[in-house]
Amino acid sequence: MRIHRDTTYLDPADRGATVAIGNFDGVHLGHQAVLRQAASVTGAPLGVVTFEPHPREILIPDAPPFRLMNAEARSHRLAKLGVIHLYELPFNAALMALSPEDFARDILGERLGLAHVTVGQDFRFGRNRAGTADDLKAFGDRFGFGVTIAKLVETAGLEVSSTRIREALAEGQPRDAAMMLGHQHRIEGVVERGDQRGRDLGYPTANMSITGLHPPKFGVYAVRIDVLTGENAGRYDGVASLGVRPMFGENIPNLETHVFDFRGDLYGSQMSVALVEYLRPEEKFDSLEALIVQMDADSARAREILAR
Repeated sequence: MRIHRDTTYLDPADRGATVAIGNFDGVHLGHQAVLRQAASVTGAPLGVVTFEPHPREILIPDAPPFRLMNAEARSHRLAKLGVIHLYELPFNAALMALSPEDFARDILGERLGLAHVTVGQDFRFGRNRAGTADDLKAFGDRFGFGVTIAKLVETAGLEVSSTRIREALAEGQPRDAAMMLGHQHRIEGVVERGDQRGRDLGYPTANMSITGLHPPKFGVYAVRIDVLTGENAGRYDGVASLGVRPMFGENIPNLETHVFDFRGDLYGSQMSVALVEYLRPEEKFDSLEALIVQMDADSARAREILAR
């Protein structure tokens, strides 16, 4: 997949795509339906037009972290779905100032030279989100690109949305989130060096930041792990603690993953951790011995769940 962050001067080979437009936070079933409709337009490579940073980070800077995935995790998921061109438009003052007509003409028509655009029914664009999906269809007729409006997707009678997925994760329901996502929710990032307490307890962990991401319910999870880079790249099972580690004072929330039956160094590796099942809340134990007993129980239960 080719990622285009500077779209000012595109190579002719990178123009003429059929694209889906949106933030694609989580790349859930609704997003995937829009992508499938975009891909059904034959004769053009499949692309996605998205925005970075997420518009909400600029428009509501004091809001709590809300993203389901960072830009890198999103690009990995889109590549798996067959996207060839990812156009990451910088969401800045210049872009926000464009009227709906200017955005359709200057960005979609002239700068990207798109052949076809697919959006969801609730799509809004342009200054003050004034443009609707129907407006885009009319602009497409004028500026030389086709437009398809995709219907919203429902599962179990509920509309699939990033908001509902955040709610499921906040309630410790990763399986419900996975039903709406069409895949397990993953936290992706670089393994950082921590305090190495887990190693001293017999449970070495790979530590990852969750800064900027919507925090799922704090606690212990059965997880599946993909090590994406480095000499230990591969797929593993494990158990992870997400939260502030109350046994050891006040700490910045992070994800600490113990990889089962692993010997090696993961520092600096890119890792993707899928939350499979919530096991229990975070706790502060009376002693390290009691903590180790609980970690043994957590690991046994996670192994049992992941073996199913």
